[in-house]
Amino acid sequence: MTLPQRTRMLAVACLVAATASLALSGCAKSETSNNAGGDSSQGAQSVRTPSASAGPGCTLTSYGAPKLDLKNAVVGFSQSEKEANPFRIAETQSIKDEAAKIGVKKLLTTNAQSQLSKQISDIQDMLAQGAQFLIVAPLNSDGLEPAFQAAAAKKVPVLTIDRKVNATACKDYLAFLGSDFVEQGKRAADAMIKATGGKGKVAILLGSSGNSVTTDRTKGFVDQVKAQAPGLEIVAQQTGEFARDKGQQVMEQLIQSKPDITAVYAENDEMALGAVTALKAAGKAPGKDVKVVSIDGTRNAVQALADGELNAVVESNPRFGPLAFATAQKFYAGEGIPEDVIISDRAYDPANAEESLGGAY
Repeated sequence: MTLPQRTRMLAVACLVAATASLALSGCAKSETSNNAGGDSSQGAQSVRTPSASAGPGCTLTSYGAPKLDLKNAVVGFSQSEKEANPFRIAETQSIKDEAAKIGVKKLLTTNAQSQLSKQISDIQDMLAQGAQFLIVAPLNSDGLEPAFQAAAAKKVPVLTIDRKVNATACKDYLAFLGSDFVEQGKRAADAMIKATGGKGKVAILLGSSGNSVTTDRTKGFVDQVKAQAPGLEIVAQQTGEFARDKGQQVMEQLIQSKPDITAVYAENDEMALGAVTALKAAGKAPGKDVKVVSIDGTRNAVQALADGELNAVVESNPRFGPLAFATAQKFYAGEGIPEDVIISDRAYDPANAEESLGGAY
């Protein structure tokens, strides 16, 4: 059989399979992209804070922006990292889906490919194309000032999601939507203490430097371990840059330099899955010989938890589309928007992992 024939047959097979069952994953492009969105109805975001006492918030008047009907508007979305990570895939898709659902006139999307200079130019380019409202997933907490200044000059509001920026709300940007990353770290620590009995030697696979997620998830975990489990010793902290291959490489090095490690805290699921691969290659049983706890809630990680290779996963929900556009609609309706809109995140453990797969992304 020729290559073109095989290609055509594979395409037909995938089409038939997709028609037979949307849940079937045999024709997925890759492990990480397989159903990365999950069942959004099961995994929808919910707001935890602020409460009614949070203050008046940022209004259209105080921000100095013109009134806007999103159905007649150009909206821009700036993604920070390449869409190989399930979190980024689900986040971008959520923005696109909600924009289509509410009837946004035009949605511009860009991807900075983990380059700060590109994210700045991406935002400036979208402004040049007529963007009237911006949703930005910042790459770093610092450095986006030129982009924000360009938006301010055109009186275009900027809503930040998933990572905080070191800037002034209701001036440099409208508000932040996302998780409490310190709390995520604390919850990961509590899960690790439970898995280890509060004793052992733990290595931390840090996320990429320069953003609030890494800083806060580290602080939450370290502080909670010190306070609640002095017998759990943190023996290494090394960045895996939120990437699976980097997480695997770092874990391989740690296995050699710190062979007595009994636990790993990975600040995202991709690094955790890389660590699992490294541990298996070294003849160790992840989840048993070495306890592994991570943060994100990707389908692959929840499956690994169900399989006994991870011990706990704290969710970080990427489905910002509905909340982002609902926030924009409230803002343009004259309501005050709080500086921080914090979402609730679930926790996955061995008891609920299998039944929770449908809500993972």
